[in-house]
Amino acid sequence: MPGIDKLPIEETLEDSPQTRSLLGVFEEDTAATSSYFSQLFRAMQRIYDAQNELSAATHLTSRLLKDYEKQRFPLGGDDEVMSSTLQQFAKVIDELSSCHAVLSTQLADAMMFPITQFQERDLREIVILKEVFQIASDDHDTAINRYSRLSKRKENEKVKNEVMEDVYTSRKKQHETIMHYFASLNMLQYKKKMALLEPLLGYMQAQISFFKLGSENLTQQWEEFLTNIGTSVQNVRREMDSDAEATEQAIQDMKAASDPLYMPDPDPNQIPVNRNLTRKAGYLNTRYKTGLVSSAWDRQYFFTQGGNLMSQSRGDVAGGLVMDIDNCSVMAVDCDDRRFCFQITAFDGKKAVILQAESRKDCEEWIATINNISKRIYLSENPEEIAARVNQSALEAVTPSPSFQQRHESFRPSTQGRPKTGRSGSQCSAGSESPALSSLSLDSLVAPDTPIQFDIISPVSEEHTSEAKSGAQGRRTNPFGESGGTKSEESEDSILHQLFIVRFLGSMEVKATESADVIYETMRQILAARAIHNIFRMTESHLLVTCECLKLVDPQTQVTRLRFPLSSVVLCASHRENKRLFGFVLTTAGGREDGRPVTVCYVFESNNDGEKICDSVGLAKQIALHSEMDCKATQKQRDLDKAKEKQEEELHKQKQIEKDLEEQSRLIAASSRPGQPAADGQFLVLSNSQSEDSDAGEEGQKKGESDA
Repeated sequence: MPGIDKLPIEETLEDSPQTRSLLGVFEEDTAATSSYFSQLFRAMQRIYDAQNELSAATHLTSRLLKDYEKQRFPLGGDDEVMSSTLQQFAKVIDELSSCHAVLSTQLADAMMFPITQFQERDLREIVILKEVFQIASDDHDTAINRYSRLSKRKENEKVKNEVMEDVYTSRKKQHETIMHYFASLNMLQYKKKMALLEPLLGYMQAQISFFKLGSENLTQQWEEFLTNIGTSVQNVRREMDSDAEATEQAIQDMKAASDPLYMPDPDPNQIPVNRNLTRKAGYLNTRYKTGLVSSAWDRQYFFTQGGNLMSQSRGDVAGGLVMDIDNCSVMAVDCDDRRFCFQITAFDGKKAVILQAESRKDCEEWIATINNISKRIYLSENPEEIAARVNQSALEAVTPSPSFQQRHESFRPSTQGRPKTGRSGSQCSAGSESPALSSLSLDSLVAPDTPIQFDIISPVSEEHTSEAKSGAQGRRTNPFGESGGTKSEESEDSILHQLFIVRFLGSMEVKATESADVIYETMRQILAARAIHNIFRMTESHLLVTCECLKLVDPQTQVTRLRFPLSSVVLCASHRENKRLFGFVLTTAGGREDGRPVTVCYVFESNNDGEKICDSVGLAKQIALHSEMDCKATQKQRDLDKAKEKQEEELHKQKQIEKDLEEQSRLIAASSRPGQPAADGQFLVLSNSQSEDSDAGEEGQKKGESDA
C-alpha cells in the first residue's frame, strides 16, 4: 500500500500561503470522501434492511406453515399428507430463519458498525475542527489588524499591553487549533481506508459463515425430502394438466349439446315436454302486490322439496317456503299481458301464487310436476314414529348453557324451600337425559297441551284482546299492557344500547321458572314441531337490549313488534352446540282471566353467539339494578333534605312568633306608662290609634298565651 500524504504540522505556526493551499487540497479530499461514504453507507444500509426483511419474512413463513393444520378451509378436507409435508417444510424454513437472523446480527456488527462510526464520529470531528479553525483564524487576523494600528506618536502602554496580550492569545489558539486540525486530516487518510475495507471484510465473512451454517443444517436427509416433494409436485402438475384437458373436452361437448337450450322458447318438436316429473327447479318470475291495485314481478329460483314449493333469491344461503302444494290446484292463466303464466292455489283457496315461466315447455312441465306432486300418495313411515325420532334427536341436541344463571343469580327471587336442580347434566353423553331432566318431569316444566306459536303474537289474555279490538282495530297489543304510542322510543340516555339480528323460532307457555331446563325443553319441543310440520320460514327482527327493556323491531319499518320490560325476564340460556340458538323466559302479571301470571318461553336464532346475547341481557339487568339502587338512594336523600327543610322552617316560624310576642309585650309596657319621660328626656305621647293598636296587641298576646 503506497505512503500516506500528510500535512506539515511544523509549518502550522508560520501559516504560509503554500500551507493554506495544501490544506485546501486536503479539505476537497475530505468533502469527496464524505460524499462517497454517504452513498456507500446507503447501499450497505439497503443490504442490511433487505436482510432483516428476509429474516422476518422467513420467520413469518415458517409460522404460517405451522398454523396450516389449524386452518379450516371450506373446500379442503383433512389432508394429513399435506399437513405433515408442510410441517417438515416449516421445520426446514425455521432453521433457515435462524441462519438469516444470525446473518443479520453479523452484518450489524461487522459491516454497519465500522462505517457508521466513521461517518458519525470521524467525519463529524473534521467538520467541527474546520469550523473552530476558521473562527480562530478570523480572531487572529482581527488581533493582528488591531496591533498594526497602534499609534507611533501617542503610545499608550495600557492599550499596547492589551493588544499584545490579545495577539498572543489568538495566535496561540490558532496554532493549537490548526495543529489538531492537521493531525485529524492526516489521521483521516488512514481511517478512510480502514472504514472502506472493514465493512466489506465483515460482509464477506458474514456471508461465508451463513453459507457454511446452511450447508451444515441441510443434510442429505433434507435433500432426499426435497427430491421427493419435487416428484410429488410434478405428479400433481401432470394430474392437473390431464384434468384440464378432460374439463375442456367436457365443456366443448356440453356447448354442442346445450346449443338448442340457449333459446328462451325452443321448438317443442326438438325438445319434447316431460310430463312425468316429480321434481322441478328453475328460475321463474313471481308476481307480488306493491299497492292496492299495483303489482310488480321479481325473478327468483324456485324448486320443489317434498310437498312444498320453495324459493331462493341470489345471495341467500337457503330457500324459503312459498306454499304447501299438497292437494293444490294449478292452471295456466293470463296476467298483465305476459306469456307462459300459471297460478298455484292452495287446497283451502286462501293463498294463490302467480308465476311466469321462460317458455311454453317450461310452463307445461311446471304444471305437470305440481299436479304429480299434489295428487301422488305417500307411502311413508308412521307419523308418530317420525315425531318420536325427531323429538329424541332434538332432545340430544339441546344442552344447557349456565352462564346467565351463574352470573346473575342475585336477580332472582328467593328460592328457599325449592329443590335446586343439578348442573352436572350439561356434559352428559349424547342420547341420555341430564339428571335435571330425569328428576324433573316434563309436565312440571311445560304446561300440558300448550300450543306452540311460530309467529310473533303477543301473549295477552282474552280480556285484553277484546279491549284492544274494541279500542283500535288492527293495532298490535303489547303483552305487558303498555301502549306503543305513549313513548316514541326508549330514553336516549340509556347506558346500554346493543342491537342483534335474530329470527323467531317459536314460543310457548311454561310452568317452571327456577331452572334453565325449561328453556332447553322448550327448544326441544319447538325444534321437533318445526321438523314434523316442515316449517322453514322464520320472522327476522332486530333485538334491541337496553337497561329498561328488550324490544323486537321490524328491520324494514322500524316498528316495535314486541316489548319486554327487563324486570319480567327471569331466565336466559343458549344452546351449547349450536351457538346461534338462545331463549329467554319472561313473566307477565295478570295475563289470565283469574289474575294469575303467565310465563312464556321465547326461542330465537341469531347471527351472533347466543352466549353474547345472554351476557348482554345479564349486563343490562345488572346496570338496571345499580340504577334502581342509585334512584332509591337519591330519593331517600331528597326525603331527608325535605324533612330537614321543613324542620328548619317550623323552627323559623317559632322564632318569629316569639319575636312578635316580645315586641307586643314591649309595646304594651310602653303604653301602660303614658307620663313617664323617655330615655332621651322627652315624654312619650300615645295617640288614639296607637292606643287602639296597643289594646289590640294586648288582646292578641292574651289570646296567644291562652292558646299556648
